Amino acid sequence: MCSYVRHYYAGGNTAKGFYSLYDSVLEDVERLFILKGGPGTGKSSLMKRIGEHMEGKGFDIEYLHCASDNHSIDGVILPAYKVGVVDGTAPHIIEPKAPGVIEEYVNLGVAWNSQQLLVNKEAILQLNKEISNKFALAYETFAEALRAHDDIEEIYIANMDFAEANKLSQDLVSLFYGKDQLDKKPSIKHRFLGAATPLGAVDFIQNLTEDIEKRYFIKGRAGSGKSTMLKKIVAAGEEKGFDVEVYHCGFDPNSLDMVILREKGIAIFDSTAPHEYFPDRDSDEIIDMYERCITAGTDEKYAEDIARTTKAYKDKMKEAISYLAEAKVLRDKLEAYYIAAMDFSKVEEIQQNILKEIEMFIDKK
Repeated sequence: MCSYVRHYYAGGNTAKGFYSLYDSVLEDVERLFILKGGPGTGKSSLMKRIGEHMEGKGFDIEYLHCASDNHSIDGVILPAYKVGVVDGTAPHIIEPKAPGVIEEYVNLGVAWNSQQLLVNKEAILQLNKEISNKFALAYETFAEALRAHDDIEEIYIANMDFAEANKLSQDLVSLFYGKDQLDKKPSIKHRFLGAATPLGAVDFIQNLTEDIEKRYFIKGRAGSGKSTMLKKIVAAGEEKGFDVEVYHCGFDPNSLDMVILREKGIAIFDSTAPHEYFPDRDSDEIIDMYERCITAGTDEKYAEDIARTTKAYKDKMKEAISYLAEAKVLRDKLEAYYIAAMDFSKVEEIQQNILKEIEMFIDKK
């Protein structure tokens, strides 16, 4: 039985385009297999099988999920042994630190029939073009949604008690860390807890916090200081030598949605839509930013403006998600050409070879 299995995203479809946090996620990895090959060549299935095999052996596992395909993963990591396998095809291009020493490229293209793919060359090129266009439309529309979201934020920022917000942040920093100071270099990991996907917003908050003793659910409105407060908690933790897991917003990567301090047994996260949760443990606690930091009656006073901007934001989000869904349909058609041209027995051999190398690497640890 494995110690833990965690799920998160290392890249996302955001208002800033495709946004990668792979550099942080893979920073400590000492052996990395980077898979190359077209869509439908079995990269995700290969990684899932490796993860499941290692789960069965009782290893800690981290799955990096794919934001563009709800049924695929982009990577699997064994953090205790600093070894992993990732999809290294666009858009998540991974720059190697020491090719052949740390990173090793694995080409699944050796398993396809090039002649069969050439027969469908024009259709493949056309599908690639259409898929790129759909993603461009999605990112452009997410950016429009962010501008509408900024309009909502302006209302609450104009009615915010910044002194109270600062005090709340300072109180939480004191509560979480006290006078503790660790004499070590902290590990600061940047990830996404969720993502905009073809099926809408998906998050892994419950999985990531299932073994956390104390959870703080931040309630509030856009612009009520949730992300700023989380950034202050991160900065204090790093200064005091604590390891910090920093989870960025899958819509606006410049904002934070969650911070986990596993050494303290604490998680604090934005618990508003689209990742709205409510306490279900005795130890869970709500922090209401609207109640603490926003002028009473703001919702009522600006109800019309809030409703208008909120509708604009939601409409654009829905439209952007529809483009991701359309891209997925096109990608499925593209994958079908590659699947038909693949010799998956060769992929199975590659998988077994990677597994052997991972186990040899672990044995040397």
